[in-house]
Amino acid sequence: MRPFRVAVICFGMVALSTAAELKPATAAAFDHYIQVTERGMSSDAPGKFLRVDSLPADQRDAEYARLRAGEVISERLQTLEDGKPIPLSDGMIHHWVGVAYVKGATLKKALSFLQDYDHQTKYYSPDVQSSKLLQRKGDEFKVFLRLRKKKVVTVLLNTEYDVRYTTIDGSRSSSRSISTRIAEVENANNPDGPEKPIGNDDGYLWRLNSYWRFYEHDSGVYIQLEAISLTRDIPTGLGWLVSPFVTSIPRESLAFTLTHTRDALQKP
Repeated sequence: MRPFRVAVICFGMVALSTAAELKPATAAAFDHYIQVTERGMSSDAPGKFLRVDSLPADQRDAEYARLRAGEVISERLQTLEDGKPIPLSDGMIHHWVGVAYVKGATLKKALSFLQDYDHQTKYYSPDVQSSKLLQRKGDEFKVFLRLRKKKVVTVLLNTEYDVRYTTIDGSRSSSRSISTRIAEVENANNPDGPEKPIGNDDGYLWRLNSYWRFYEHDSGVYIQLEAISLTRDIPTGLGWLVSPFVTSIPRESLAFTLTHTRDALQKP
């Protein structure tokens, strides 16, 4: 939901009172989904750096015009393997991508801003309650974020990520953020209180991968964020309650992250 800034991005938040368990087979299926997705990313043609670049010329030009006009364009994705959905049981994968344009920004400024992990609360509150850089080695970062989401219920999550930045050329860079620890706080009114057992909690967020792409062009920077998260599935009989959360929250979070990033970068 930040190179992953994350982290705000994809909660399948649901107002449930029953605990959920992250089963090994579910975690393995998510890992496989990620492997297939990342293989596709690595095979992208040089001229198709952003999602909109894969569109026919007339549509591509129209989308770039929308971005320069201030719109944030988002789309729900699903990675296929051999033309078929990748099987997953006892969980749900939420896969979204969004793009925004920051007029007047530079690639250097965008990267510097996103790597300032000690001050994310200033720009992403209330979704990011606390942030801290744990370690840095060159272009590799270890980061802590305490995330807050309120939608019927309020949930706090203590999360950690490994983030790596890659310079492609003078106008393009990317980053990959992988969650290494996600723990739900037992009582949202006691942020520093005990945590629920990892993988045996309410299942609001079990995994979160975020992939950023930055392209300096047209007197500004295009920023693309692709977020893939894993949550509990929809319990039988509660689809009427859960479905609105898992369909609306990821997109809203993506738009929130990109919009706040753009607004912060446009400030003097």
